[in-house]
Amino acid sequence: MGHTNPGPEVLSRLIDSVKELSGLPECINVFKKMHGNLVRRIKLLSPLFEELRDSNEVLGQEEVKGFELLRAALDSSVELLKSFNDGSKLYQCLQRDNIAAQFHQLTEQIEAALSEIPYAKLDLSEEVREQIELVHVQFRRAKARPDSPDLQLDHDLAIVQKEINPDPVVLRRLSEKLQLRSLDDLKKESLAFHEMVITSGGNPGDFFQQTSTLLKKLKDFVLTENPEAEISEGEKGLIKHRSPVIPDDFRCPISLELMKDPVIVSTGQTYERSCIQKWLDAGHKTCPKTQQTLLHTALTPNYVLKSLIALWCESNGVELPKNQGTCRSKKSGSNISDCDRAAIVSLLGKLAHGGLEEQRAAAGELRLLAKRNADNRVCIAEAGAIPLLVELLSLSDSRTQEHAVTALLNLSINDNNKVSIVNAGAIPDIVDVLKNGSMEARENAAATLFSLSVIDENKVAIGAAGAIPALIKLLCEGTPRGKKDAATAIFNLCIYQGNKARAVRAGIVPPLMRFLKDAGGGMVDEALAIMAILASHQEGKVAIGQADPIPILMDVIRTGSPRNRENASAVLWSLCTSDSEQLKIARELDAEETLRELLENGTDRAKRKAGSVLELLQRMDVAVTPE
Repeated sequence: MGHTNPGPEVLSRLIDSVKELSGLPECINVFKKMHGNLVRRIKLLSPLFEELRDSNEVLGQEEVKGFELLRAALDSSVELLKSFNDGSKLYQCLQRDNIAAQFHQLTEQIEAALSEIPYAKLDLSEEVREQIELVHVQFRRAKARPDSPDLQLDHDLAIVQKEINPDPVVLRRLSEKLQLRSLDDLKKESLAFHEMVITSGGNPGDFFQQTSTLLKKLKDFVLTENPEAEISEGEKGLIKHRSPVIPDDFRCPISLELMKDPVIVSTGQTYERSCIQKWLDAGHKTCPKTQQTLLHTALTPNYVLKSLIALWCESNGVELPKNQGTCRSKKSGSNISDCDRAAIVSLLGKLAHGGLEEQRAAAGELRLLAKRNADNRVCIAEAGAIPLLVELLSLSDSRTQEHAVTALLNLSINDNNKVSIVNAGAIPDIVDVLKNGSMEARENAAATLFSLSVIDENKVAIGAAGAIPALIKLLCEGTPRGKKDAATAIFNLCIYQGNKARAVRAGIVPPLMRFLKDAGGGMVDEALAIMAILASHQEGKVAIGQADPIPILMDVIRTGSPRNRENASAVLWSLCTSDSEQLKIARELDAEETLRELLENGTDRAKRKAGSVLELLQRMDVAVTPE
């Protein structure tokens, strides 16, 4: 029996990885030393791979295994090193412990792979053998002695984050260390940070505020240091009179620029309209700053703030920039000329009259066009695409179904299109895709139902169409993204009282409890938000009470995030107001001490709930005190 020799293929891939790595730009941020060391050591391995490839030596199973391990480690190295090229330097700097740990992990991986390769069995020249032994020693030494932390950088970052007006000497040192010396550097950094927020999958993480604060302070420092710096026309007004510092409340939390058209989202946060619209257009359903789920995507003009900004500009001699360019993606250039009506009409012809292949391709094209920008969404709907896409939902071809439901999801970002989609009778068909489609189609069907449920009357129709059991099924068996889409849709639907009972009867409480107990599963926030909304309904309260929830709720109140502590205390309050048994269990778990701490440090709502439960506990103590 003949076996193909996998040796040449793995060696070629190793050579390609080293080439790709060698072609990467030099790293100029705080990881310069780690980056440089890793690249230099990996490059020294190249002669080994080239000599073995050129000699056409047949590699045994043991040798191939070692080289396969090495290939996986080098692929991971390329991915990590690539991530430095365009990313936010400040964000990477704040994540430096995590990133340093990744460098160390890769060093360990490469060293382990080198230890697996049986060099004695390989026909190598003495020179290459010596070089590889030397590189191996270097990796072994680097594994044993990770790079020491930069204490000066740690100290400077702590000062700049803590102090309102940090020492300019510290800011200058930080600006040099991070290579953020000029307005041009900061413009690139601002754009990188902005792109990172938009592409963060809806969760920019805990470093959002820290990165934003640091960037503001460095911008103000550089503007003060270089009042005559070369800048764009749009910003010249900001530099008159040694550039007045823009109040934080006047800056968009995403672009960090002065807002010209501030709008409020459902969480009460204010953003520049074009920035938050781009965030929503990317399919996100959370508030970038607080990470709370947006109950709807309506944007309300913040006229009060707009007037205040205008007054501030006038009194400081600042002109509002005519175009807030920071929020325009480099790639999108979204304006009406992007909407190619002729192409859209042609695609609709294929949807209406083409064969299955043509329909599939046309639906795929419309899906991409609808994702690209707001004008396309209007144009596609006006051309009559929505009823045709709804018809495709009932086809048995899974790829066409995926394209159709995702095109409807992208179109539904526009509020007028939401109405058109429902009027075209889409809800039962979308629910059918949610029940029977491929995993991608089911996830996007869940996201579409969430988008449509922003309109209150649609919550009723979606619940009545049988969506909730199918959403719970996706919540249990979907991918991480699918679970989050299902949870968001369930939460929004359950704002309507009738859907709470449907969710409870469909068995939502056991999976929610599983998510709460699995802190690493990434679904604790969603589970608590849904549970808090269900606990306000009698059937929900009973079902949650039967699932032994008090111990896990007390854990969350002790150690969770502010938002989770708030939701956990709301559930606890609902359970304890009507059930003395639950109150007893809470008291046995030292609820009093935990709730007193929440009363001091919780959110306003958490404090109210904690105070109410503490009153119940005190009444209980009075009731059982013997005379």
